[in-house]
Amino acid sequence: MGSDVLEWATAISTNKKNDRRIIFRYAKLLRSEFNRASQPIRIDILWTYTSDSGLPIVEDRERMDRFEDALEVALDQEGCATLALVSTGEELRQWTYYARSEAEFGARVDFAIAELPELPIEIHTAYDPEWSTYQGFVAGVKETVN
Repeated sequence: MGSDVLEWATAISTNKKNDRRIIFRYAKLLRSEFNRASQPIRIDILWTYTSDSGLPIVEDRERMDRFEDALEVALDQEGCATLALVSTGEELRQWTYYARSEAEFGARVDFAIAELPELPIEIHTAYDPEWSTYQGFVAGVKETVN
């Protein structure tokens, strides 16, 4: 999942109002020589689903995994993009990528998913050369020892 990512971590947030969880998977450690500024475009891919628990049912999760695997093959080349954060819960999975170019990212995604059935996704982009969304998330993670 990204040659620029050396280590992944998981964090869990619980909504105190309904006791539902959101599970986050994030790039905990990036290669020291990786230059974040080389991928200044933040691309958020949102997949909404319905579920009593807030987490996807098995069939949806399997479709999401196939989608993510297809993206990994297409995007993890020549510094095109880095997957930095994935959140799942409250009937939404969101992948946050940082990319070199919005056009290149879009072309590679279109190619990667051409053979997949239609997907319930939305894609949003923003200029974020400081990776501020990612930095804000990581800064807010509180590590606990079990």
